[in-house]
Amino acid sequence: MDEGRVALGLDVGGTKVAGLVVSERGEVRDRVELPTPAQDAEAIMQTLFAAVEELRSRADPVALGVGAAGMVEAGTGTMRWAPNIAWRELPIRDRVAERFGLPVVVDNDANAAAWGEYRAGAGRGYRHLLMITVGTGIGGGIVMDGQLYRGAHGFAAEIGHIIVEPGGPRCGCGNLGCWEQVASGQALDRAATEAARSDPEGGVARAAAGAPPSGRHVATAAGNGDEDALAILAEVGLRLGQGMAGLANVLDPDAIVIGGGVAEIGAPLLDPARAAFLASIEAPDHRPEVPVVAAALGNDAGGIGAGLLALEMAP
Repeated sequence: MDEGRVALGLDVGGTKVAGLVVSERGEVRDRVELPTPAQDAEAIMQTLFAAVEELRSRADPVALGVGAAGMVEAGTGTMRWAPNIAWRELPIRDRVAERFGLPVVVDNDANAAAWGEYRAGAGRGYRHLLMITVGTGIGGGIVMDGQLYRGAHGFAAEIGHIIVEPGGPRCGCGNLGCWEQVASGQALDRAATEAARSDPEGGVARAAAGAPPSGRHVATAAGNGDEDALAILAEVGLRLGQGMAGLANVLDPDAIVIGGGVAEIGAPLLDPARAAFLASIEAPDHRPEVPVVAAALGNDAGGIGAGLLALEMAP
């Protein structure tokens, strides 16, 4: 391991491009964050380029890694479709490599986060890991026997789009009743709106203080002991844990790492999720325990993972 080698890890989201300088140990040496115009595909690319240029003025990377939410084709680094930014059939890897003359790897952001947690975070020491990111939606990454699993085309682990409630809320992917519609920030937002409507003097409405009610206000009210808010988190946690159990039945992981902004609510959400997981997994008394642990790298997981993936493919 060359302690001097670093890569740039870029995490492209709907609101910002976060860029990190990442060492081979997964240490963050420098960072930059720029707002991104989510509905203008070329403007997003230019923001990505600007983040790289700023970091390269302060570091000498041997490779670049990019993580972005969407369907990234394995082998080509082409973004086929992204749910929250205006990238369609975009050859990200080729454009970044041409611009900067460095080796480039592009992957789904949850895949990158899974690799970051596996190599440098809460997943260290496990060989078979399921990463679940719970934010506005639900993303996933799978490490199988120490290797990141991408599937035949690079589209594996789109776990948020398993249909669990036929005829349920419409998802951004176009289907009805996807898992992320009942077990993520979107579910909390809908529940917050209903709670504030049904009880204008309740804890959620008071936390919103006239703003559009959201999951953030549910979390605030729950932190103040509001029973309705705690019940909302318990219901979303239940649906999260049931989905986790189904995935564990399929994948048989050593551990499940939970990350993302919604997961940072902590025990009021994760405790019901863990209980539902144990109640729903096949034969819990006849299999090794599968720990459900909180992610360790926070919002840096995607950038760190992208940087580590880039370092591993660099000459």
